[in-house]
Amino acid sequence: MADGITINILTLNCWGIPYVSKDKNARIRAIAEKFATENYDIICLQEVWSVNDFKIIKARTQEQLPYSHYFYSGVVGSGVCILSRYPIKDVMFHKWPLNGYVHKIHHGDWFGGKGIGLCRLQIHNLDINIYTAHLHAEYNRHNDEYIAHRVLQAFDTAQFIRMTSGGANSAILGGDLNTEPQDLAYRLMCGIAGLTDACSNSTNNLGTNECANNSYTSSQLARNLPEGKRIDHILYKGSKNIKIELTNFQHPFPKRIPYKDFSYSDHEAIMATFKFSNGESQSINTDVRDSLKEAINICENSLKNVRRQRYWYLLFGSILIVPLVWSMGLDCSATSLGVTIGLNVGRVFLTAILCYALFMSTIWNSVEKNALRAGCLAMEIYLTNLNNSVKN
Repeated sequence: MADGITINILTLNCWGIPYVSKDKNARIRAIAEKFATENYDIICLQEVWSVNDFKIIKARTQEQLPYSHYFYSGVVGSGVCILSRYPIKDVMFHKWPLNGYVHKIHHGDWFGGKGIGLCRLQIHNLDINIYTAHLHAEYNRHNDEYIAHRVLQAFDTAQFIRMTSGGANSAILGGDLNTEPQDLAYRLMCGIAGLTDACSNSTNNLGTNECANNSYTSSQLARNLPEGKRIDHILYKGSKNIKIELTNFQHPFPKRIPYKDFSYSDHEAIMATFKFSNGESQSINTDVRDSLKEAINICENSLKNVRRQRYWYLLFGSILIVPLVWSMGLDCSATSLGVTIGLNVGRVFLTAILCYALFMSTIWNSVEKNALRAGCLAMEIYLTNLNNSVKN
């Protein structure tokens, strides 16, 4: 049924932030040209934040990759999409309950409404689930304020794949997962969903971000870690009837765009070639209990931090009320139009800050607290079932 079927799958973070990413328009056109002239069967893209950029890539690759889907979500779109040589039978998008902070505008993860996208493809007589995701970025490894968000996103992703891949012959996840192989989020995804890392079965241990040979990597980062970080991954698993085998894994793009002095993105593309055959895939028996305990502990600590933040926001808001009330008494003693205007401007500014403090201490605090509680409860249930299965 499946003997002889081979596919190439590529994943790339395009770094397509409008008005921010360097050389974006030229790079998007070059990426589209590369896709149109090479032999790729399935492409998973991240950080395609402009729908117009997706349309440019889609139009240029229409002949080679006639099927595509962009996952709309959030304020500016999820940024993730899939291009395929094979028909798309079904699509689904699962938005993560925790997606960063709305007030961290300079990070912007919340505005993307991030999640995991699924396209079920019909590849000859096989149903293959292709997933793509872009987990929350790690902005500071030594003081990671988003670690609970990313851990819950990883757990959610693993659960989503586990629960939606039952009827498929194979499942493949390609994306910028913002987690290295030794990290907790990576271990949760592979362990809970039963996924194998294409790179770990390859002789090439290729970095994908902050690589020294990338034009957008600073000289300091290049000196500290020449091979870069491996945070973009292709993970896969077969089924009871279909065996999936990795036959190739590589960086498919050159270091520079032809006739240009810059790279295709600040991330490196990775490509894997898979061969399908009849037979049962070898199951991965990974003990994820320690990882789950660590994840639960992180979420519980984050819950305590959220409660502390609520207290400080409420205290800050209460303090702001004092100058607001005091400024109202100054209206009677105002001697000029300029002073009156200044007082009104000051009150508007203080009122805006007060509204922000109240929003963060009430609505936003409840949203984050409930998402953390839900994630903790789901992980505890999964851990309990694991422990019971071991006893039995």
